[in-house]
Order: sequence, then structure tokens, then C-alpha cells
Amino acid sequence: MAHVFLAPHPDDAALSCGGLIQSVRELGQNVAILTVFSGGPEARMTEYQRTALGFGNKALWPNTEAFRRSNIPADYPEGLTPGGGTAGGWSAEPERMEATQAVASAAARSFWQRASWYRNANIYNAESDERPLPDAIAQQGTLEEVDLNAADASAIRKIEDERYAFQAEASVVWMDLPDAVYRGYEGEAGLLGEIRADDGTPYEAIRREILRLEPQLIYVPLAVGNHVDHQHLRNVGLALLDEERRWVMPGPDMIGRVVFYEDFPYAWWNGFDGPWSLPPAFRLPPGIGLQARYSDITDTVERKMAGIRLYSSQVPGLFRDQDGLRRDVLGYATKLAEIGGIDGYAERYWGTVRG
Repeated sequence: MAHVFLAPHPDDAALSCGGLIQSVRELGQNVAILTVFSGGPEARMTEYQRTALGFGNKALWPNTEAFRRSNIPADYPEGLTPGGGTAGGWSAEPERMEATQAVASAAARSFWQRASWYRNANIYNAESDERPLPDAIAQQGTLEEVDLNAADASAIRKIEDERYAFQAEASVVWMDLPDAVYRGYEGEAGLLGEIRADDGTPYEAIRREILRLEPQLIYVPLAVGNHVDHQHLRNVGLALLDEERRWVMPGPDMIGRVVFYEDFPYAWWNGFDGPWSLPPAFRLPPGIGLQARYSDITDTVERKMAGIRLYSSQVPGLFRDQDGLRRDVLGYATKLAEIGGIDGYAERYWGTVRG
């Protein structure tokens, strides 16, 4: 089972869906967070440039790859073989090692063929210019420390996103499209207003990333609060539901797969009670309805809050302090639990159904 959460920015998946993410990971199901508007002012580039540089295809798999292989000792001390003889750092003959390396490299190319980059396999426990260890390459499973004083806001938020993915044992894909503030939206009136005519939803690019991840369920924001970046992703969800099946590489039927989530803390601040209170811009395709579903997060709410705290650059602006974070998260989770008949805490989702 694969769950893909569409996040307008780093922190949105943790804020709105953090309890469910922790719950499905406990069940051993896969979670991928597709963070769309994670780019800074330098993110204005052509589609060719984006593809050539590998943007939108850098996935982090922290529970299997974010570690330092250089810390792993060799099976046998250098200069000693299993039979007691002497050898170099490796027991195998150099020619056989190179043959094994060639096979490993071919397998790596085959595995990563759907992405615009791949990790070159390295069977040696040593780094070279020709074969760097993947753990040392930025945005490919690295947990390298970054100088936060020198990093810009978008870089800091991505670092926080990476730390959250590690905490939740999820994967994260950064599309690095420029945030609304870098697309000319200014002030609250602009950010929470209507999408400009010259700022089209990048539907095809996002659709391609979603299908590449082969999800069974896709979680899309309802855009409660009306932030333009959230509206764009809501438009993607609505377009997926309205899309006709394609003859070439047809995607799966999205009705039942697309699930809308309530944007927290906007939903808490605005007293959101259901999709019927959204602006007229939210229109489901004919023949499709929504059904409320409640996720019991009583056992995972503490981990949800721990995950939100990892976005330390955002907590003061959203909640003022840690006490405010706890008050708001538990307040909204208690409200939803009471509505859903759950004894504890809950998150609410709106599943798509026919009729």
C-alpha cells in the first residue's frame, strides 16, 4: 500500500496529516510526501533545465539509505584473508572486483531508468572521484549538516522537510517549483486571494510525479484558508478526478483514490466544518461526491506534534510557541474526534465516491 501526500510547502503534510502518516507507517505501508512549491527565487527555469538538472526526481529514502557507509568496517582486516594469508583491502582479485562493479553499475542504471539521474553503484567501501558514495551527494539520502546562518529560507525549509521524513520514516520528493512569494504574490491579500491568470496550475508536471510514485491513495489539500499554492494542488486533485482515461499510458481511475485533507491550522482558525463552506471555486466533477472519514490518531498525536516541531522556522509564526502548538493541535484533533465519535484525537479526510 502506497500513500502519496501532496504538500504545497514543507510542513503542510506534517501539520495536516501527521497523525495518519505515523499510523500507516506503523502498519508497514509506504508514505511519499510530494512537496511541490519548495523552490526559492532561483527556481525559475525551463522544463528542459528542470529535467536536465534532475529537479522533481530527487527522492529521499531515509530509513534505508541515510547513513554513513564509511563508518562500516571491512569484514576482514586489511592484509588478512579468511584463510590466514595476506591480501589488500579486499580479498577478491582486482579483475573480479571490477567485473562485479560493472554488473552493479548496470543494475543501478536499470533501477533508476525512470528518473533523470541515477546513483552509480559502488561496491568498494571507499570513496573516489569516479565513484562517490551516494550518502555524500546532496539531496540523495544525505544528512549532512548545513550552515543555517548562510542558507536561504527555502533551503532551511527543505532541511526541515528532510528531518521530518527521517522521523516519520517516509520518503520525500521536492519538485522545487517556486513558492508563491517568488511568483509575484505579495501580502495576505495576494497569497490568500484568487490565482492570477498568468499563474497556471502545473498539472502535467505534478500528475507525472504522482503516477511515477504508483500510489493507491493520493491526499490533496482542500485549500481551507485559500492560499494560492494550496488552491493549485486542490485544482490538481479536481483535474485528476475529471480526467478521461488515456489510450497511451492510461492512469488509474482516480475516483476513490483521491482523498482531500483539511489544511491545518487554517481549518482550526477558520472554524471549518466541511467542504460546503469552501468558496465556489471548489466544484467537484459531475457524479462525484465526498464522504467524511475519520482517522483515530490518539496513539500517534504526540509523534505528530514532535514532527511539527522539526519545522522550527515555522512554529513561531504559526503558533507563537510550543504551548500554542500543543493547544491548537490537540484542540482541533479533539473537535474532530467528537464529531467522528472517537474517544481521543482524530484527523478528518474527505474521500471521493461516485454518485
